[in-house]
Amino acid sequence: ISWLLLFIMFSMSLIMFCSMNYFISMPSTPLSSNEDISKNSLDWKW
Repeated sequence: ISWLLLFIMFSMSLIMFCSMNYFISMPSTPLSSNEDISKNSLDWKW
């Protein structure tokens, strides 16, 4: 049971981390620098 709880905690923290990075990078996207943001988003993908 402890391993299942640990896995759930780890997966939820990873999902929250990726979603927060996604939503933080969304509003601060000027129309002129969309290409740079797309390149940076590709670097985040593991």
